[in-house]
Amino acid sequence: MSISRYGGNNFSIAQATTAPLIERPQHDVPPQAYFVGSAIFHYLGPSFAVLLFARVDVLGVAWLRIASAALVFAGWRRPWRKLAALDRNGRLLIVSLGAVFAGMNACFYVSIDRLPLATVAAIEFIGPIALAVIGARTSRTLAAVAAAALGVYLLTHVRVGGETAGVAFAFANAALFTAYIVLAHRVARRSSAMMFALVFVSPIGLADAAQALGDPVAIAAGIGVGLSSSVIPYVFDQLAMARLSRATYALFVALLPATATVVGVVVLRQLPTAVDLAGIALVMAGVALHRQTA
Repeated sequence: MSISRYGGNNFSIAQATTAPLIERPQHDVPPQAYFVGSAIFHYLGPSFAVLLFARVDVLGVAWLRIASAALVFAGWRRPWRKLAALDRNGRLLIVSLGAVFAGMNACFYVSIDRLPLATVAAIEFIGPIALAVIGARTSRTLAAVAAAALGVYLLTHVRVGGETAGVAFAFANAALFTAYIVLAHRVARRSSAMMFALVFVSPIGLADAAQALGDPVAIAAGIGVGLSSSVIPYVFDQLAMARLSRATYALFVALLPATATVVGVVVLRQLPTAVDLAGIALVMAGVALHRQTA
């Protein structure tokens, strides 16, 4: 399985379950460039969301992100046609995936409102790495979990005193991300799940988003967050996976926490400490070890 969150805060399992978006990608663009573009936009979206928190409440931003992405995928992929052909279990999986995605994004946005983007991005990988131990208890997977766990400890132990809620939501996001991976691996068409995610996030985010309806700048920014977080990474992921080997793609996945760190520094001026950098490096090592066993 490869981690690639077209919808998440957050990278899903696109390579294992989704056919390439474009059968014949333009070969004058290196596939590595598509992955880099996906990673940058994947974290630009949340960084823009953090800036938007000054105008719209956190859960309102989460609603705007999911709503804009749902509308784009609905008009582009028209998922209801595939949904109608599914049996009861298939529809239940789609609905469950939508519910998990909604909760995951809400927790992610609350956590990045309280913690640096790079810290939250690193914490969310602990769940997928732990799944590797369940699937294959090898020395490599155990080393991956040990490295990632130590990295997460370095990233969080100095913050628990002042940001207990942020850390709690970050770990809740990681747990939901793990559930998302398990469900997404069983669902071939996940664009339908985005519509249900909008249904599930509306009770907690619609009221906050509605307060911004008179602010066209906030609405435009919310749409931009949805496009940057979900739609653009999804397209770039498909173009990259059409030409990258699984081993190469997996290696790039290990670099995602570093991408989040750079975006956090450039856009949000979130300067990591030496301890933060050590923790991020350990998580990246854990991801790299985990992906080598996939």
